[in-house]
Amino acid sequence: MDAQVVVVPTDTVYGVAARLVDAGAVQQLFAVKRRPPHVALPVLVSSLQQVAQLGVEWPDDAQRLADRFWPGALTIVVGAPLALAARVGSQASLGLRSPRHQGLSSIIAQCGPLAVTSANEHGRPPCVSAEDVLSTTWASPVAGVLDAGVCDGVVSSVVELTPDGWRLRRQGAVSRGELEAVLGPESGVDDQ
Repeated sequence: MDAQVVVVPTDTVYGVAARLVDAGAVQQLFAVKRRPPHVALPVLVSSLQQVAQLGVEWPDDAQRLADRFWPGALTIVVGAPLALAARVGSQASLGLRSPRHQGLSSIIAQCGPLAVTSANEHGRPPCVSAEDVLSTTWASPVAGVLDAGVCDGVVSSVVELTPDGWRLRRQGAVSRGELEAVLGPESGVDDQ
């Protein structure tokens, strides 16, 4: 079967997705988006069981964040096996998120984790509807678009966990204050 890339709705924006276990599909995802191969893709999971099966590092802080914000708009970046990290364009980490979208969660539960990036042309706002996606030229190579209405358009926050603490990589739906309530002060913020 040929590698397939599809567009799916999430709880935040529409995303271009490929099965993580299909290295060819993940490479096609980079090509469809014209995304540089060193700009890492996040991975959507449906459960903590899927996280455990990936063999990533999962410190107590990651568990506390997942307990508080998953499913939802928070991507948690943790250490990962080199081969897995390289598949999504990273060196030694993986950004994981459990979306709050019932239909997508069901798909992920059936087919496994998905490498995903926002459905948009590079430098443009993310698409929030299937109509937005279908009106673009970049989406022509995708195998299909799952239409589930309009997404809210607020991107996920991205937090990176390291042995030295945590760092907010992208502000989105979850605020720095909400993260600090779970993890304490952000690493290095007071040192600058």
